[in-house]
Amino acid sequence: MSINAQFFVIKQQDESLAKADDHFRLAADIAAEQYRLGHRIFIYVDDLEVAHAIDETIWSFDPDSFVPHNLQGEGPKGGAPVEIGTTPPVGNRKVLINLAAQLPDFIRRFNQVFDFVPVEAIAKQAARERFKKLRQLGANITTQDINS
Repeated sequence: MSINAQFFVIKQQDESLAKADDHFRLAADIAAEQYRLGHRIFIYVDDLEVAHAIDETIWSFDPDSFVPHNLQGEGPKGGAPVEIGTTPPVGNRKVLINLAAQLPDFIRRFNQVFDFVPVEAIAKQAARERFKKLRQLGANITTQDINS
């Protein structure tokens, strides 16, 4: 099984205005789009603080654009269509949205990976390492510049 990976390179005219969570809205939008395509999505995060931040971002959608999601351990037994967590997801999910500094050890269970290259230097270096690891795994990788 081959992994398709899409990296979104966040560009900002004034880097001093960059925020650590500039890519959260983009990640939430991708989760919504993948949900509407009928996929089950896992958003991988480093800690509960980030999990709650992305959860709040998804809750901020218009009521007409609701995306069923939950933090790990909450919601229905098999998890909502979008699950947010720090450990392997519940059930069979083929789409990963990575908001963590590292790729998960269980990366091979996903067909599609969405990842981000933030503006901030340390986060950008971590993204380069994730890119290298995916390339070593034989993933088909594409990049797209995003202006924030």
